[in-house]
Amino acid sequence: MTSTPQNWRTAFAVYMQPRVLSMIALGFSAGLPYLLIFSTLSAWLRDEGVERSVIGFFSWVSATYSIKILWSPIVDKVHLPILTRFLGQRRSWMLIAQLGIMLGLYGIATVDTHTQLSTIGACAIFVAFCSATQDVSIDAFRIESTVNDFQGAMAAMYVLGYRLALLVAGAGSFYIAEFFNWQTAYFVMAAAMSFGVITTLCLNAPAIENVMVSLSKSTFSNQIRDAIIHPFTDFFSRQGRLGWLILLLIAIYKMSDITMGVMTNPFYLDLGFNKKDIAEISKVFGFFMTIAGAAFGGVFVVRYGVMGPLLIGAIATASTNLLFAALANTKPDLVLLTSVISADNLSGGFATAVFIAYLSGLARSGYTATQYALFSSLMTFPAQLLGGFSGIIVDRFGYINFFIYASVIGLPAIFLIAWFWRREWLQTNIPT
Repeated sequence: MTSTPQNWRTAFAVYMQPRVLSMIALGFSAGLPYLLIFSTLSAWLRDEGVERSVIGFFSWVSATYSIKILWSPIVDKVHLPILTRFLGQRRSWMLIAQLGIMLGLYGIATVDTHTQLSTIGACAIFVAFCSATQDVSIDAFRIESTVNDFQGAMAAMYVLGYRLALLVAGAGSFYIAEFFNWQTAYFVMAAAMSFGVITTLCLNAPAIENVMVSLSKSTFSNQIRDAIIHPFTDFFSRQGRLGWLILLLIAIYKMSDITMGVMTNPFYLDLGFNKKDIAEISKVFGFFMTIAGAAFGGVFVVRYGVMGPLLIGAIATASTNLLFAALANTKPDLVLLTSVISADNLSGGFATAVFIAYLSGLARSGYTATQYALFSSLMTFPAQLLGGFSGIIVDRFGYINFFIYASVIGLPAIFLIAWFWRREWLQTNIPT
């Protein structure tokens, strides 16, 4: 009778551990740069009259996150002069990455959007590189910092901090830009990175850290083989020829959603909505709708398995793009905008949660982290490349045709999931 309350108190007490609480600040530091070099930056550029085709090309900057595995062995093994001796391997890379993000955001805030677009692009790439490096070092720090029993709580606090950062970088930037200007917004965001810097300086290094001073040739080869070759050979040994179709599905599942997302903020501004309305509806309200969609996705996976909800998510994502096509043919209406954003974020959250469950099921114990990282890179990289051309499509064919196009490119994923689901059903229900 008394053991259960004690167990619950013990379970919840983990969230009061200083190391666990620190993950809120580190999650915030990790999440803040992403929107500032993606959708928020595209809104600023459009607000300044930059052509949509140019804005579309800027979306390629976020592809840096998809290739961070290329330099993760360096972050894992190479010591930074002086810093590593005082801060340790993980915190030294975290600090240098955070300072780099601050410098890059400051650089974006100080240049002219009309005459120095190439400089803004260079600063955005630098921020993306530093942010991806920070992700690698924070993940390593989190895993090495505490026992396995605390890893769930560490991850939960990290996600909370990350999503709070998305609100600040999204809605917060729009509010500041509305009442001051975009330069001030980016100055404030650069200063907000100090939360991560202070946390990094105050934390203790993990008890177990790699102490190699440099990365030898053999070690580098081992890292590449362990991080890239072995996970894929294991994957294909289990999946066989079907593995290529699974990789194709991973590459195209989010393509409709990501392609459409590049142009949403310029679309809202071109329709005539002000930055305050966009911040309140798209960023704040949309945030909670995404959380609700993700919660529904998790429940559906538990109740019905993965493939059915995966198909629902793909259909819903492609279908809601058509709502944006309808919105493009109307006068500015806050109620209609709220309805469309609600549907889009609910479906996006649902599809994302289900897809994460699907990817997690593909990974094998012993290769889980590496295989999931590779899957997630494949999930975003092709879609981001295609999204770079979204501005050109809008300029040539208009928003209505663009959103129809964004919906149509979701059809291959729907058909492929339906084939997988039917194949799974046949294997389960028809005797061999």
